[in-house]
Order: sequence, then C-alpha cells, then structure tokens
Amino acid sequence: MKRASGRVAFTGLLAALALALSFLEGLLPPLPMMPPGAKLGLSNIAVMYAAGSLGLPTALFLSVFKGLFALMTRGAMAGIMSLSGGLCSTVVLWPLLNKTKASLGVVGVCGALAHNAAQLGAAYVLTSTSVLFYVPFLLVFGVLTGLVTGLVLKVTLPPLERLKRFLG
Repeated sequence: MKRASGRVAFTGLLAALALALSFLEGLLPPLPMMPPGAKLGLSNIAVMYAAGSLGLPTALFLSVFKGLFALMTRGAMAGIMSLSGGLCSTVVLWPLLNKTKASLGVVGVCGALAHNAAQLGAAYVLTSTSVLFYVPFLLVFGVLTGLVTGLVLKVTLPPLERLKRFLG
C-alpha cells in the first residue's frame, strides 16, 4: 500500500515541480529572435525524469497536466502548443531513456526537437505557412535548450532518486 501512495505522492511532486518551473519560465523576458512564446523548456525536466524512471503513462500524465495548466493560465493557443509539443516529446523521450544508452544531453536535444516540431506543426495548421520561417531558429534553439535540460536533469537526478526511494 505504501508503494502506491508513495508513487502518487511522488507524481504529485513532479507535477508541482513542472508547474513551478513553467511559472518561473513565464517570468523570464522574451528571448530575442525567437518566435512568440519560445521558452527554455525547464518544466520538461520533470517529464524527462518521469519518462525514464516512472514510465510512459506517468510521463504522459505530466505532459497533459502541463498542457491543461497552460490552457487555463495562458489560453487556448498556449494549451494546444503545450499539449502537442509535450505529448510528442514524451513519446520520443520514453524509448530513448528506456531502450537506448543515449546520454541525457542527446535525450534532451531529441525531446526538444520533437517538442519544437510538434508545436511548429500545430502552429502551421492553426495559422499559416509563415511559421516555417522559424525552423532554423527552432533547430538551433532546440539543440541548445535540449542540452541545458539534459544537463539540469543529470545534476538533479541524485536528489530526485533519493526522494523517490524515500516515498517508497
């Protein structure tokens, strides 16, 4: 019984961490030369951890939770962009973390690029072909932010694992 309740508690903590990181990212000024709404993706660290440690269903839950948070706090477009990017990224992250020996930096880059590609696809469908102008910027930005999120996850992995063990 402790194991199930500990898993639920830990998932709740990861959800809170993702929302807190998303909120903090929202306080940062817009990044120069980037599309409106471009963010570092720090909240995806919680999803990356969940995909590698707790499994695909938990990681997908966190992605949907983050998307609903974006929907409620920033509107429909932000919610759609968050959901499309988050779900696509999670589906890419899970096999990389569980079926390969890819480094967290490589996993972060692949997740960021998948996130950007899904968001670009959603923006293309919802707006116009002019969003394709952002592809080169998103490729460079995805590599940089993916490396950052992979590095941050690598640094925070030991305390997250200790907390997971503590909660059972």
